[in-house]
Amino acid sequence: MILLDVLTIPKDDAVAFTFFTGYMAMLAASIFFIFERGRVDDKWKLSLLISALITFIAAVHYYYMRDYYLATGENPTSLRYIDWTLTVPLMCVEFYLLTKAAGAKIGLLWKLIIASVWMLVAGYIGEAFNPEGGDTTHSVLWGFLSTIGYIYVLYTAWFGEVAKLAAASNNPVVKRGVRTLAWFVLVGWAIYPIGYMCMPGGWLNTAFGWGSGNVDLFYNIADAINKIGFGLVVYSIAITSSRK
Repeated sequence: MILLDVLTIPKDDAVAFTFFTGYMAMLAASIFFIFERGRVDDKWKLSLLISALITFIAAVHYYYMRDYYLATGENPTSLRYIDWTLTVPLMCVEFYLLTKAAGAKIGLLWKLIIASVWMLVAGYIGEAFNPEGGDTTHSVLWGFLSTIGYIYVLYTAWFGEVAKLAAASNNPVVKRGVRTLAWFVLVGWAIYPIGYMCMPGGWLNTAFGWGSGNVDLFYNIADAINKIGFGLVVYSIAITSSRK
């Protein structure tokens, strides 16, 4: 009976639907990126492998998060942050790989990874260790600290080292691709703070009563857009450059 409950998705449960759809979409994207590695030049194969790893890791976590949510009805916070701790730094690695030919140093890679991990650790503390009932001060403090890491990645992609290296690459495909990924960081990643503010103690939860269901819905939509979208942009750069 428990197994049947776990595998049954209620018709009116949008959150459960997005968990299942996200799992299938990211698994399909991972298979696509793996197979397409054979169509691009060698210098792009690692970038596509990273894209495949991002979506595959997410698909595995979504498989377990879906079952956890259906079994408990609760937000799988720990599983989600484990997923992000693995996949978000890998998304930052894509910036380094795209600009490596233009002179990107290993230091840039580590700065992006450290900023993204800082963002996630602070967000996890703010969400997972918020007192029962929700403490606005706690969520705002750790949300602010998390935002510092986000702003660093955002600035680096738009105006900092990544943007300058892309401009110096003299490759219009790379320039356009890096700018598109920067838009993902600006717009796509902005969905995550909306979900964060829906938790107990968050501003949207306090002001409008948006609860944990909204948290999962926002996070699931953001994951699908960002992880698959990131990979498709990298794929577009790789396939276009290879054809040229």
